[in-house]
Amino acid sequence: MDSAKLTLDPAFEVGPVERRLFGSFVEHMGRCVYTGVYEPGHPEADADGLRRDVVELAREMGVTAVRYPGGNFVSNYEWEDGVGPAAERPTRLDLAWRQIETNAFGLGEFMTWLGAVGAEPVMAVNLGTRGVREARDLIEYTNYPGGTRWSDLRIKHGVREPYGIKVWCLGNEMDGPWQIGGKTAEEYGRLAFETAKAMRRVDPGIELVACGSSSVRMPTYGSWEATVLEHCYDQVDYISAHAYYDAVSGDRASYLASAVEMEQQIEGVIATADHVAAKLGSRKRLKVSFDEWNVWSHSLFGGENSLDWAHAPRIIEEEYDAAAAAVVGSLLITLLNHADRVGIACQAQLANVIAPIRTEPGGPAWRQTIFHPFALTAAHARGRVLRVQATAPAMATERYGEVPVLAAAATLDDGELSVFAVNRGDRPLPIEIDLRGLPRATGISHVTVADDDTSARNTEREPRRVEPRALAGAAIDGDRLTTVLPPISFNLVKGAFTEDRGPHAGGPASR
Repeated sequence: MDSAKLTLDPAFEVGPVERRLFGSFVEHMGRCVYTGVYEPGHPEADADGLRRDVVELAREMGVTAVRYPGGNFVSNYEWEDGVGPAAERPTRLDLAWRQIETNAFGLGEFMTWLGAVGAEPVMAVNLGTRGVREARDLIEYTNYPGGTRWSDLRIKHGVREPYGIKVWCLGNEMDGPWQIGGKTAEEYGRLAFETAKAMRRVDPGIELVACGSSSVRMPTYGSWEATVLEHCYDQVDYISAHAYYDAVSGDRASYLASAVEMEQQIEGVIATADHVAAKLGSRKRLKVSFDEWNVWSHSLFGGENSLDWAHAPRIIEEEYDAAAAAVVGSLLITLLNHADRVGIACQAQLANVIAPIRTEPGGPAWRQTIFHPFALTAAHARGRVLRVQATAPAMATERYGEVPVLAAAATLDDGELSVFAVNRGDRPLPIEIDLRGLPRATGISHVTVADDDTSARNTEREPRRVEPRALAGAAIDGDRLTTVLPPISFNLVKGAFTEDRGPHAGGPASR
């Protein structure tokens, strides 16, 4: 077979498109915060020191939620250091990334920046070196109206109305030996339960994320989730998943097929959570918060102990190529295809550190290649995710065996069909989309993110080397939409449909 076919019908769906699937992550790590989202004195900085060019790019990217302040950083973080007058905040040693943290950017600055972006917070609490009391104090500061010690302190700091933060992560990667204050599954499960109980006493309406295992390659993966959830299942709403896909280790085909591993991880975590529900006799069904994911050549990183003490150093500033855009697109497709059970997803991170947005101190900000599949998916994935039946040629991989060259998802919203498709193969892939379940088409378009040179990158010198471009040639013949996906590409194929269920209209693609 040298072509692919998709069959879809609006009667068969996965579930609604969760807007929180298009989340990002801002951690006090490297230059994500300092000279990333925050740089007083920069020509694009506002009165609060926030880079307006980065705000605009985050808005263009379609970021809906942002996890903060970590990540590994949170397990050594004292939230009180980042509130109140900036001149009075202490400078600390961050043990996670061996950095000097000035705390010039803290909770208030983050919430102001988030308001400018138009996204909601996903806040993490320190369950490494701190615990129940500090988490309870923090939610009182952020969410309680006033008349108490911590809520009145917020008001004194100039924020009269509560922040009303809805989603809270109970620690971060607590099974990782790199984590400051790491725990066993038993220790963490009990702590998560007690912390959740205390936080819900302050605000019963919050949503809580328990830490899953930090990687599928951890020896604790699977058993960690089972043990933790047996302790805190009924107190939490999500179990987290983290994964990074290495462009260096393994064969190229396995790298391009990274979404296979993400799919296996999602389904494994769901199965474990549902097993615990059955064991406990609970009718509640948890969702997955995939709140750290991205492409990262982590096999080249020397580890935290290889770093020297510095403020906002240049670390893990990955330069992404056109192939990485296809991989990121396939990961977004996988998240969409599990929208019934994945409720939150945060690409890590937003700026500079393995990020879709790059900046230079005092200089420009630009879009990396992986910016584009995220922006296109966030903008056009609306309404309902449809179940897609796909047939496609296979490609051989060392890690996953035979894998389809095609990854695809589809959404339908008020007469607009969006098909997201990745061609993992190194040859053009003709594709036929069966539209028999849809009414008459009135217009179609095809946009791709690809380059003849799959190693092409966007840089400060050449920031628009890889960008979305419209393709001609998409057409409708009866109830079939046909087009060709370029090699190693992310694609958005859109169709508009009338309510009339008469014969399909033909014609070429129109943008």
